[in-house]
Amino acid sequence: MPTITVTGRRVLLDGSDDPRPATLSIVDGKIAAVEHGWRMRPASHASTWIDAQDNIIIPGLVDAHVHLNEPGRTDWEGFWTGTRAAAAGGVTCVVDMPLNSIPPTCTVADLVLKRAAASGQCFTDVAFWGGVIPGNQDHLKPLVDAGVQGFKCFLIESGVEARSEFPCVSERDAKAAMEILQHSPTVLLFHAELEGALSDPEPAPPSTAYATFLHSRPEKLETDAISLITRLQRAYPSLRCHIVHLSAASALPLIRAAKSAGLKLTVETCFHYLCLAADEIPSGRPEFKCCPPIRENVNRELLWEALLDGSIDCVVSDHSPCITELKKIDEGDIMGAWGGISTLGLGLSLLWTEGSKRGVTLAHILEWTSKKTAEHAGLGELKGQLKVGFDGDFVIWDPSAEFKVTKGTLQFKNKLSPYEGLTLRGRVEQTFVRGSLVYDRHTGFESPPSGRLL
Repeated sequence: MPTITVTGRRVLLDGSDDPRPATLSIVDGKIAAVEHGWRMRPASHASTWIDAQDNIIIPGLVDAHVHLNEPGRTDWEGFWTGTRAAAAGGVTCVVDMPLNSIPPTCTVADLVLKRAAASGQCFTDVAFWGGVIPGNQDHLKPLVDAGVQGFKCFLIESGVEARSEFPCVSERDAKAAMEILQHSPTVLLFHAELEGALSDPEPAPPSTAYATFLHSRPEKLETDAISLITRLQRAYPSLRCHIVHLSAASALPLIRAAKSAGLKLTVETCFHYLCLAADEIPSGRPEFKCCPPIRENVNRELLWEALLDGSIDCVVSDHSPCITELKKIDEGDIMGAWGGISTLGLGLSLLWTEGSKRGVTLAHILEWTSKKTAEHAGLGELKGQLKVGFDGDFVIWDPSAEFKVTKGTLQFKNKLSPYEGLTLRGRVEQTFVRGSLVYDRHTGFESPPSGRLL
């Protein structure tokens, strides 16, 4: 492959607080050199030359929490549509969750099926999480050896129609998995809502009121779950545990105490918890439903503070789509609707739009959505930074451009999102994976897709 030279007057390099002039050389898909200063193209040069002009060059995002649902529920989402949506939003690598596909990724045979379904369809690189469910402990080490990045489990029922498909684990199940995984190079991810923690009676209808749903998933479910997780961690201190999609700010003291005690605990939150607030959600709008729920504005501001002080490590999409019928849009039935928010392709613009109101810098956002997510997924020496030896994944980004979210701008399969109608700031102009252009705002997607399975 020829050398690719990428130059710009504003490049966000590793360790930089602000973009600065720089030039990158990419050879065989890897960053071979990083030089300070913008360079004018020589009159005769054999390499491919990319000049970002007035735009910013940033590392590609790593979205470490995505449900692509293939095989089995490809009418919900798939590798072709999901990775196109990711690439259009500056994401160059996604990590696929083990559930909502059929079968879920709970054995090596399941992983083989998942990889076969993904082969030849991916516009970004794709890695895979495995699943922990009751009774699959003997499959965990073989899955580590087969290349999963870690494991996801639920402490409450996952919401899929058949409970037997991806059942939640008990404390005993979790301990058994931790016993097996404690000395492996892996991580155990918890959906941290604890089954049985809800003691208040169910609220009265209507099922169309967001307040009804919010009351049904109180913060206590999260705090009880995180108390259990950190207690279990003390018995298995070598195993890193990770809280997915933290919603409840009331759990932050538990998290800070665990980290201060030296536990290997990491935490993510999601774009929707940082950019939406329960106070502003109208009745009869199931597209806002997710589990755990979006909480009040005061809770949202505490999550932003926790990101800035390092209590929360990273931000992901938890892109969890379904077919439109399951969202019960016509009925406005929030309680009966599928719980999941579709965000792929919007996260960078969402955080830039909301974060700018709070003094958050682009460097902050890329730390949370690229570097830290790559490290969390075991890809920290390959993805997430513009530095020598890393994959040449980068994005040309216009921070001042504005666009309105419409169905036409959404690239994922079922074009239903709570962000429709919003005007966002910051737009991806081009996305490159290992030095190859995969998305251009004007010309669309390159074909055939060149993403790799990691």
